[in-house]
Parts: sequence; C-alpha cells; structure tokens
Amino acid sequence: MYAQAFFVAVFGLAAIGFGVVVFRTSSMVRSALALLFSQTAVGCMFLAMQTEFLGVLQIMMMATEMSIMAIFMVMFMMDPGGMGGMDMTHQKRFSIGAGVVAAGVAIVVAFWADWGPVTAEAPDAAMQTRALGMELLGRSMLIFETAGITILTAMIAATAVAIPVQTTANSADKEDTE
Repeated sequence: MYAQAFFVAVFGLAAIGFGVVVFRTSSMVRSALALLFSQTAVGCMFLAMQTEFLGVLQIMMMATEMSIMAIFMVMFMMDPGGMGGMDMTHQKRFSIGAGVVAAGVAIVVAFWADWGPVTAEAPDAAMQTRALGMELLGRSMLIFETAGITILTAMIAATAVAIPVQTTANSADKEDTE
C-alpha cells in the first residue's frame, strides 16, 4: 500500500513538473516532448493504481498523438526547433489570473464536493477491464469510431501535404540534367 502511494506521488509530481516545462520552454518540439512525458507520467499513475488497461491506453494514445503533432509541427512551423527564440506565452497577466482562479476552483471542488461513499471492495482487474470494454463497445462505439476515422484522415492528409508534387515539366527537366 505504501509503495503504491509512493509511486502515485512520484508519477504525479513528474506529471506536474513536465506540465510546467511545457510552458517554460521556447521550442515547440521540446514542449511536445514535455507534454508527452507529462501524459506518460499520468499513464504510469494509472499503472501504479493497478488500472493496467487505462494506463497502457493513456501511454499509447499520447505517443500516437504526439507523433501526429510532431509531423504537423515539422510541416507547418517556420521554426519547430525553437532556435529563433520565440515566446510561447501570450496574455501573461490574464493567463496567470485564469490559472490561479481555475486552481482555486479545482481545490474547492476537490475538498467540498460530496464524492459519495468509498467502495469497500472493488471488482478484480479482469472484471474492470470487461466492464470498460462493454462501455466502449456499447453506447460510445460510434464516438470512438468517428474519432479514429478523423485521426486516420488527418494522418493521410498530413502525408499528402508533406509529399512534394512532381509535375511532368519537373520530370522532363530532371531527365535532361541526368
């Protein structure tokens, strides 16, 4: 029990630390990697809490998402490496104020909300995984399928945009030079 609480705390602090790094760096690539590490730490928290399916799902989903984001960044950003010294924050005073207010509301909700009774005995891991699978394949199936098709379409579109278009004039010029 103590080891589990220790690892949940370690991964929680790592998630918060990498979350701060996302906004402190001046590189989109480094921000994306910090976000990946932050969300991976959240997935590791799930694993430490013995919800293996959600932990592995979180890690796989974030790795895929960050891969797609990196493709778009390299394609469309003028300086994805951040060597030009760009500033990644806008409206700093408003952002700080909004963050403080949101954190305060989250803390108030966390401590004052009626979370209901604590479950005396949770189902085993296999039963939890089965129940989650039934939920995903039940009423939420259309939502997940639509999201999957949308992501696949975005990946195909990104690849199509990244491939240079060759015209017959360019092909003829290349043959003449060879």
